[in-house]
Amino acid sequence: MKPRYQKFLITHASWILLLSLLLIWEIICSSLKVPEYLFPAPSAIWSAGVARWEVILQHALQTFFTTLAGFAIAVAVGLLLGIAVGTYPVVYRALYPLLVGFNSIPKVAFVPVLVVWFGIGTVPAILTAFLISFFPVLVNVATGLATLEPELEDVLRSLGASKMDILRKVGLPRALPYFFASLKVAITLAFVGSVISETVASNLGIGYLMMAASSSMDMALVFAGLFVIGAMGVGMYELFAFFEKRFTGWAHRSPGGAF
Repeated sequence: MKPRYQKFLITHASWILLLSLLLIWEIICSSLKVPEYLFPAPSAIWSAGVARWEVILQHALQTFFTTLAGFAIAVAVGLLLGIAVGTYPVVYRALYPLLVGFNSIPKVAFVPVLVVWFGIGTVPAILTAFLISFFPVLVNVATGLATLEPELEDVLRSLGASKMDILRKVGLPRALPYFFASLKVAITLAFVGSVISETVASNLGIGYLMMAASSSMDMALVFAGLFVIGAMGVGMYELFAFFEKRFTGWAHRSPGGAF
């Protein structure tokens, strides 16, 4: 394969795959005459999105706000706990098993409790997004700090560095690739948490819109909501991927390194 075609394929591989899948999807729905209320074609989903873009935008902004709010809390809490767990063995032994057990509980089970405490609306969605997304940040930051070589710590201590100096000048920079990797995972989970809460305990947001549309068998609008959530998730993922390359480019090989 010529280098310029190889570079084009690598650069646009995701778009080529997406357009191919949409084309196959459209052909299958059209040729088999699948009813729109069962499985709408991409053209029907596009038409529904264009016709009701104002409603979709209103609900999408709500979901985006609750997701970012919950995600911001998750990053702050996950970063602080991750530093504590990865730095102090006693904190790891005391806290980590409890956090693993807590993370094993399905977060949808917390939504009715949050509704009782805070009522239906924005707060349960924010807290659900936080609960479902803070654990990846914690685990990755703790792993990045815990993998610091003991020999390196011994050398730094022999040179007069304190524990805080080692953490600030070596540990945290070393954990940056883990931290940015966790952000890309956590933001997608935060969208999941927000939508889960909105389907159960909200009167605004993409989750609520999808539930209302499904109750009236408007599957084109349901799929339009799914595409909007996916687009927001991909957009935030790419944003953090950009910052990851900007601040931790030294830790990653070039995209074409696998070929």
